[in-house]
Amino acid sequence: MPAESGFREERAELEAVLPSALFARAPNIAQILRYICESHFGGRSHEIKEYNIAVEALGRPADFDQTRDSIVRVEARRLRQRLQEYYQQEGADHEIHINIPPGTYAPQFLRRRDRHDALVAGTSPRAAAGSASRDRGGELETAAKSAPATPAPLTPTAAKRGSLWRWLGPALLCFALAAAPLVWFRTRAPRPGLSAPATGASPGAQPVTSPEGEVRILAGCPTGRHDRHGNAWSADRYYVGGEAQSVSPRPIAYADDRTIYLHRRKGPFSYHIPLKKGIYELRLHFAETFFGENSAVGGGESSRVFGVRANGKDLLTRFDVIGDAGGSDTADVRVFKDIQPAADGLLHLEFLNNYRDMPFLNGLEVLPSSPGRILPIRIVARESGYTGQDNRVWSASRYSRGGTLIQRRDPIANTDDELLYQSERFGNFSYVIPVAPNSRYTATLKFCENWYGPGRPGGLGVGARVFDVFFNGRALLNGFDVFEEAGGLRALDKTFRGLRPNAQGKLVFSFVPTVDYPIVNAIEVLDEGSG
Repeated sequence: MPAESGFREERAELEAVLPSALFARAPNIAQILRYICESHFGGRSHEIKEYNIAVEALGRPADFDQTRDSIVRVEARRLRQRLQEYYQQEGADHEIHINIPPGTYAPQFLRRRDRHDALVAGTSPRAAAGSASRDRGGELETAAKSAPATPAPLTPTAAKRGSLWRWLGPALLCFALAAAPLVWFRTRAPRPGLSAPATGASPGAQPVTSPEGEVRILAGCPTGRHDRHGNAWSADRYYVGGEAQSVSPRPIAYADDRTIYLHRRKGPFSYHIPLKKGIYELRLHFAETFFGENSAVGGGESSRVFGVRANGKDLLTRFDVIGDAGGSDTADVRVFKDIQPAADGLLHLEFLNNYRDMPFLNGLEVLPSSPGRILPIRIVARESGYTGQDNRVWSASRYSRGGTLIQRRDPIANTDDELLYQSERFGNFSYVIPVAPNSRYTATLKFCENWYGPGRPGGLGVGARVFDVFFNGRALLNGFDVFEEAGGLRALDKTFRGLRPNAQGKLVFSFVPTVDYPIVNAIEVLDEGSG
């Protein structure tokens, strides 16, 4: 992936365009332009899609349906028009022009030389940009469509081939038509005892596919979709037994994407998931939306208790989602490491009605991992993810409750990754991060004082912002003052090792105000291993 340091001129052009009157008066298109450019700079051009723009740039809900809402297409058309107007007037003499070709949302950065060469060669700027983009490492795939070539005269050999195909073609077509029903049956028929895998594509939607080896399933959901982080989830599949259910839209506390928790499979039931040989991390998603103090049926802790097994071994016994999550309508993710397929190449998950009421599941993830460790968890306090200069991927803000996100633009000292410190969550908030229970963890909290200090908007300095940070109820930082330790606009990391998750498999970080609001810019959690 390209490092952000390779886009200094392109970034400077973006920062020159956005303050112009054309974009200052149109916040939606300015937000889209910043989002697609930041994604491109971070090496995530493949994530620049209509759904992601709607949810991450325009703040649409996670159940946004691009087949019914054309907001992105409309705003993208306005964006192209304003870019054209800008470069005809205020930005006409700029060395680099930003271009959004029709049919794609990925940006191009055309240099003066590229535009001149395109005019001399008689090709469009879009074609020239496609060539330039491929030269820079293949971040963009746009290429010119050449004019149709005049057909060359047929040689005698070619003529013979044409004659042969005139009688062989119909024969092959008849054979294909005759074989088609058999091929369809063999590819579509489910394995004995298993449901047929669903395509997960709704009419008019793009196919939902995950990277090889990753499995994400929306239990009880008839269609697949992408979550707000760009991960692909398939429709319900590989199950035996149970029934699919759904609930009306509602807030789900601590949910990265509430739509994951609005469908479920209720049992008893099982999943039998084909996996390649290897080590995996399993993540089970639950949210109790039936029982609870605000529910019409009432109930609460102990209203539903069940068990979960993997390949015949207990994962969860006497599992109570409300008791585990701390309430109803609250996302609860349980994480397990060192998961492997059984000898038959399947991961067998059983949801057992062995205590009280029926078990259920909202979603599951099976992700390739390393022996003895879960995957690293990296969270940046911003609406979109970020790939650092070391190619480490930081997800958009997740697992949080309370507080407010804010984006800033000032240069940050003492770091090579400014973007990790230019956005923050502030307020009275907490992060509840699910991890595997049988490990210790190293957590790094990243801070930067962007508001207070001499010459800053908040003025003051030492003592202007003081707060505490608690981990699972005990103090990690008391009377913490970022400015006092690091000064203003300087990165400051605090690392804590040997952290044990609580009984529910969570790392709970609480940021509690003393003077003004607490802040955090990013959080990294690394598994230290079973030892």
